[in-house]
Amino acid sequence: MEGNATSSEGKRRKRSTRIGVVASDKADKTIRVVVAYSRKHPLYGKYVRRRTVLHVHDAKNEARNGDRVEVMACRPMSKTKHWRLVRVMEHQVRGK
Repeated sequence: MEGNATSSEGKRRKRSTRIGVVASDKADKTIRVVVAYSRKHPLYGKYVRRRTVLHVHDAKNEARNGDRVEVMACRPMSKTKHWRLVRVMEHQVRGK
C-alpha cells in the first residue's frame, strides 16, 4: 500500500504559480492579489493592460498591502479562495 502512495506522488503535475501585488490584507488569513498582464487586441493590435484579482490563503498573515508575492494554485479552501501564498518576494517600503 505505501509503495503505491509514493509512486503516485511522483506523477503529480507541477502547480501553476503567479506573481502579483497585494491589493488588500484586511481579512484574516486571506489576501487579495492583483496579477497584471498585457494582451494584444485581436482586431486593432494595440496592447491592452488586463488584471486578475486572486483570493489567496495567507496562513501566517505575513503579507501586507503593496508587497510583491508569489502564489500557487491549491485545492479550493472556500468559494473564491483557490490559491496559497508561497513567499513574499519584496516588501513595500513603509514610512514611520
